[in-house]
Amino acid sequence: MNDCTRSPRVTTWSVICVATAVLFCTLCGTAAADDWPQWGGPQRDLVWRETGIVETLPQTNADGVLPRMWSTPLGEGYAGPAVADGRVYVMDRQFEKQTERVLCLNAASGEPLWTHEYEARYEISYPAGPRSTPLIDDGRVYAIGAMGHMFCLAADDGRVVWQKNFVEDYATPIPTWGMVATPLVDGQQLITLVGGESGALVVSFDKQTGRELWRALDDPQVGYAPPVIFEFGDRRVLIVWHPEAVSALDPASGKRLWEIPFRVQAGLTIATPRKHGNRLFVTAFYNGPRMIEVSDDGTSAEIVWKGDSNSERQTDGLHSIISTPVFTGDHIYGVCSYGQLRCLDAKTGERVWETFEATGEGRWWNAFLVPHEPSGKHFLHNEQGDLIVADLSPEGYRELSRAKLVEPTRKVQRRMTIWSQPAFAMKSVFARNDEEIVRVNLSADQP
Repeated sequence: MNDCTRSPRVTTWSVICVATAVLFCTLCGTAAADDWPQWGGPQRDLVWRETGIVETLPQTNADGVLPRMWSTPLGEGYAGPAVADGRVYVMDRQFEKQTERVLCLNAASGEPLWTHEYEARYEISYPAGPRSTPLIDDGRVYAIGAMGHMFCLAADDGRVVWQKNFVEDYATPIPTWGMVATPLVDGQQLITLVGGESGALVVSFDKQTGRELWRALDDPQVGYAPPVIFEFGDRRVLIVWHPEAVSALDPASGKRLWEIPFRVQAGLTIATPRKHGNRLFVTAFYNGPRMIEVSDDGTSAEIVWKGDSNSERQTDGLHSIISTPVFTGDHIYGVCSYGQLRCLDAKTGERVWETFEATGEGRWWNAFLVPHEPSGKHFLHNEQGDLIVADLSPEGYRELSRAKLVEPTRKVQRRMTIWSQPAFAMKSVFARNDEEIVRVNLSADQP
């Protein structure tokens, strides 16, 4: 099945609530508000830059959760939402029908505008829906499903502009946990992990037509970390962290510039690589961190420090499984293998402090970290569905505010979890679980 239809599911809420939400968006200047059009936000760096945001979270409602501007029913999935041009885009899975969907909602009201649904029979571990956040660019939506279906859809009505099937077109061996990495737009290119034969681990497509422009790298495993482009000196460098190495490519041609071998157990290259000065940081659950120093001209690199641990529980540095760490000044903040929120000295990798206060203690416990640049604070969304405002500094973790954002709905390791990164846009947070997607107002000027 491959169609584009109006969604038959429309949430019922009072006309007054919808009118209030629309009026509030108008008063707040929705057109001037920031979007969150892809994984990691506008600059793909997980930083929220909007001003006029609350210092402490609003009071919870009678149900003990943050008051919603709206809530819309949703199927299961790990894919985070993207927000652009007054619309919200998200993916889910319809279990009974064995389909995946790309949904477009009105950001002011939550009303479904269109749905693109297609057959996707899962053969992966943790088969609880799509993983990849949609990417919105120049009136197009780029979405990748867990089984390797990639679509370029018109943002206005969801019609298919072009599509690929990685398994059929490239003989891709689908990773254990499915296709995850969100694609990257660079000029006229759409660059994404494909994992196909004949050197097609990463492929560049013409974003308008889907025509292949170049392909690069061989690796029997695809991995999960999204491709990113950084500047080192005057050179733009495409970083692809895959289970065999950290590879640096020329984004225009796919030509390899340098490569640091780094064989990652179970192919768990998940956290997005981070840049700090002329250094590049990656971290894996089993194998720990690597800090790589890149030459001034971007053509060579070497490891300057790394973790040294043979136990997934007794770890020395930062062994992230899901969450991407963030840099603040000369320090790294991230969640380690058993839920430890840790601070590392970026220069040496030495641990400064750790705490379980933001998360909990257990295998794969998680929290997503988003620095709020104007205030210097951090917003954390933990897997228990809490939204936290905290100060993170070398002196320690200081929690300022905490409230329930959404309920955890997915059972993992005998606990209920949410493993979906929210979007921060339009002075709001947009978050989902396996039952609903919600918008919560975080404007300092509450109505």
